[in-house]
Amino acid sequence: MTPVHFSFTSAFILGFMGLAFHRTHLLSALLCLEGMMLSLYIALSLWALQLEAMDFSATPMLLLAFSACEASAGLALLVATSRTHGTDHLQSLNLLRC
Repeated sequence: MTPVHFSFTSAFILGFMGLAFHRTHLLSALLCLEGMMLSLYIALSLWALQLEAMDFSATPMLLLAFSACEASAGLALLVATSRTHGTDHLQSLNLLRC
């Protein structure tokens, strides 16, 4: 495994571990998701460059578009929960009590 592959793999795993184990605020969960998407975008871009195939050149841009949509939906949820519940702590959110 090359150092470049190792760094992007470890960045993805660190983002996933942060999402799995550090679940106190909704904002930190969104930041972990964005870190995972950024590492996937860079890894997919490098993979398309290494293959030198034009078929895969649009794939990183498609992933980036989905990442932007995910970020906007996450921020909208963050604002909505902050207004209704007064905080962004994940422990205070209860789906049965909406």
